[in-house]
Amino acid sequence: MAPEAETAWQRLDLWLWCARTAKTRTECARQVAAGRVRINSQRTDKPHFKLRPGDVLTFGMGSDVRVWRVLALASRRGPASEARGLYEDLSDPAPP
Repeated sequence: MAPEAETAWQRLDLWLWCARTAKTRTECARQVAAGRVRINSQRTDKPHFKLRPGDVLTFGMGSDVRVWRVLALASRRGPASEARGLYEDLSDPAPP
C-alpha cells in the first residue's frame, strides 16, 4: 500500500455529514455514538473512527437500512449530487 493511501482517511461523523445522512454533524456523531453504524460488519460507537475508501457502512436511514461502500473522501459538504459521488449504494432496492 502506498504511503498516501495509508494516510487517506476521514472522521466517520464528518463523512456522514458530507454525504448528507443528517442535517448536522452533531446529529451524525450522535447516531454513531448510539451504535447505529457498522463499518465492515463491525459496530462502532466512535464518531472519530478513521473511515477509508473501500469501507462498507451499514446504518439506518428513516425506516430503511442502508449499505454503502465508500468511494471517496469528502473535501466539503456540497450539494446532494456531489454527495452521491462519495458512495455506492449496495442496499437492496425498495419493493415496488
